[in-house]
Amino acid sequence: MGLFFWSVLLRDLTLAARRRSDWLTALFFFVMVTSLFPLGVGPEPELLQRIGPGVLWVAATLASLLSLSRLFEDDHRDGSLEQMVLSPASTVLLVLGKAMAHWLVYGIPLLLIAPVLGIQFNLSWDAIGVLVFSLLLGTPILSLLGAAGAALTLGLRGGGVLLTLLILPLYTPALIFGAGAVDGVMAGTGAEAHLSLLGAFLLVSFLVAPWIAAASLKVSLE
Repeated sequence: MGLFFWSVLLRDLTLAARRRSDWLTALFFFVMVTSLFPLGVGPEPELLQRIGPGVLWVAATLASLLSLSRLFEDDHRDGSLEQMVLSPASTVLLVLGKAMAHWLVYGIPLLLIAPVLGIQFNLSWDAIGVLVFSLLLGTPILSLLGAAGAALTLGLRGGGVLLTLLILPLYTPALIFGAGAVDGVMAGTGAEAHLSLLGAFLLVSFLVAPWIAAASLKVSLE
């Protein structure tokens, strides 16, 4: 069973390496959105510090949405998804493998570029450290919940729009806790409470989202 998970993960990573434009587009979107805000609101340090955490987290959330519609769609189109679902291996492992690959391809680049973008908003190094750690906890949530949403809307007409409407409200707690952790550091109240809630939300997402996605895939393919 574990071999099936690793096979799905390596397969999706290999496909992503061949389609570099997909994850580069998401990364470019993240950089452009966050870079435009300092140009639009002006160079006032206090204002940039106040809006910085929220802007970075909103941009990361929207960047993750760009690729979710293709999480299962390409495999569904060529018939390979049906074969994987019908295999003896658990469909939950299939979902976990694809969600893990999505996070590695789209989430890790966001983590690496976030400190550079945080400097644009005049964030302290302590705040940047908490920002990166909050993204480390939060971006897997985006991939796990996104996998559930992609499975629920698989094969539907206008699935991309439905996916956005379905998933964005579910992303809200991660957005609030992630940005709130950075705000807490800058306000001097600490980030522990927000990070704890973000970690709890990650655990709940890990325990619930793959099973919802697996059940949805089976229904969509019937």
